[in-house]
Amino acid sequence: MAVARVTELVASSPKGFSEAVAEGMKRAGKTLRGITGVEVGRMNAKIENGKIVEYRVHLSVTFVLED
Repeated sequence: MAVARVTELVASSPKGFSEAVAEGMKRAGKTLRGITGVEVGRMNAKIENGKIVEYRVHLSVTFVLED
């Protein structure tokens, strides 16, 4: 039987939402082992002078706890 944990992250990118998700998962992979899934909860953007300058995603990353 496995036990999993969910950790919430906020990641960003100046290029787009997909890139923000990829950046978040890249960073999560550096410290979390056994990642089994990710859920994108919210997406929003930072606006400056009427233009999007940063795309942000709120991620729920699921990973299995080690014995």
